[in-house]
Amino acid sequence: MESLRARTVAIVGAGPSGLVAAKYLRAEQAFDKIILFEQRSRSGGIWNYTPDDRDEDLFTIPQTDPRGQNLDPIWRVRTADSTTPNETNGADGVARVSSFLSPIYERLETNIPRGLMGFQDLDWPQDSQLFPKHETVLDYIEEYGKDVQDLAQYETQVTSIEPADEDYSGKWKVLTRNLRTNEQQEDVYDAVIVANGHFIVPYIPDIPNIKEWNEKYPGAILHSKYYRKPEEFADKKVIVVGNSASGVDISSQITAFSKLPVLWSSKSTSMFKPASDTRKRELPPISAFCPESRGVIFEDGTVETDIDAIVFATGYFYSLPFLENVRPRLIEDGSHVQHTYQHLFYAPRPTLSFLVLNQRVIPFPIAEAQCSVLARVYSGRLPLPSRAEMRKWEETTIAEMGNGRDFHLLPFPKDGNYINEMSNWALSAPPREELENDGKGKIPPKWGEWEFWCRENFPAIRAAFGAKGEERHNIRTLEEVGFSYQEYLDKKAREEGKMI
Repeated sequence: MESLRARTVAIVGAGPSGLVAAKYLRAEQAFDKIILFEQRSRSGGIWNYTPDDRDEDLFTIPQTDPRGQNLDPIWRVRTADSTTPNETNGADGVARVSSFLSPIYERLETNIPRGLMGFQDLDWPQDSQLFPKHETVLDYIEEYGKDVQDLAQYETQVTSIEPADEDYSGKWKVLTRNLRTNEQQEDVYDAVIVANGHFIVPYIPDIPNIKEWNEKYPGAILHSKYYRKPEEFADKKVIVVGNSASGVDISSQITAFSKLPVLWSSKSTSMFKPASDTRKRELPPISAFCPESRGVIFEDGTVETDIDAIVFATGYFYSLPFLENVRPRLIEDGSHVQHTYQHLFYAPRPTLSFLVLNQRVIPFPIAEAQCSVLARVYSGRLPLPSRAEMRKWEETTIAEMGNGRDFHLLPFPKDGNYINEMSNWALSAPPREELENDGKGKIPPKWGEWEFWCRENFPAIRAAFGAKGEERHNIRTLEEVGFSYQEYLDKKAREEGKMI
């Protein structure tokens, strides 16, 4: 077993996960310095909707390079309702704030019901719909993070992190840039928590002739990161590629304005797929582009021509440009973050850690469970396994999930089990008298039968919610879309009674 003791901790990113980390660290009452670095002008991360930001230097077609870069901000005029703590005046005297492109689109609603999605110590507004709008989510995150705002340093970009020494539990040099003054500063921290998310560098596959097609019809191909409104596809013949949550949602939105049917290309059946939608025509993956006919060929031989727009909802690379100098390397092909233990600690040097690398999970409670472990490990209350054991965990996970895009997947019920395993690990730490909850410290979430029931059924719940059309905005409870936990319990009791 290995014990760590950090006195100073840097957190990269003030999105939901970074705010969770700040809360759990502070609750330990064991750190001399906790700094929350955020390049935006406010907390909330990608939930800060950027309707006017549509392109960036990261994007090419095809887009197959996971290497990102530290981007410059876009200086936006401060809005009247903005609560940002920072602003800067231009030569015209107008107050401006730093903005970075977000993948949030205008009509985005969560694909997770609010009761399952939230933080355990903050209720959602009772008047918010069952699957909240992105504006509601941002307000909710900002409310959650109010009591750690004194730890946040906004408009500060982390440009480089590298070891300050060669020790196993060594310190980290963190180089930051003040985005308003462009001044750089280097500080040393005992531990670093990376909470910058993984929706930054988009992926578009290198399909035969895609580059030539794009050159002939510039602007016709885009990634879902840059999608904003379905009206932009009015009277167009559209292909949507990908059947994750965004692929399902965007293709459904576009059908209200585009030529029908929308051509929906995917490799497999989506967990979010509606029961039926005659406005879409399902097709296999694209095998080649045909620039001369503005067309494509699908893997089953289907040919479609005169395509006006193609939206790739094909996901993102893991990309950590500010950790480029760390060895062994964290990123190779961008499919996952290498050398991690429990998807959390950088095993060769576990004073570096990462939050919510996982896919197909409920992110807010995952972040809480992970942070409950991190806070106790970095405060010295909870030991880590040996380096050999941590390497073995990674090898076992690779053997089960592969050494690629599936590595960080936690499909149900793995995600719920992972939350409980992390929380149980955190709660195994010996109590300390001065801490809350009889010395246990901040209590992490634990999933019970309701959470597992809701998690198992939420794709069907989301489909039923979407089927309500505009009426969905007035829906507040699961029962209103036909899902009752009490009925589930009653049915279960009847079935168990029959078995006896």
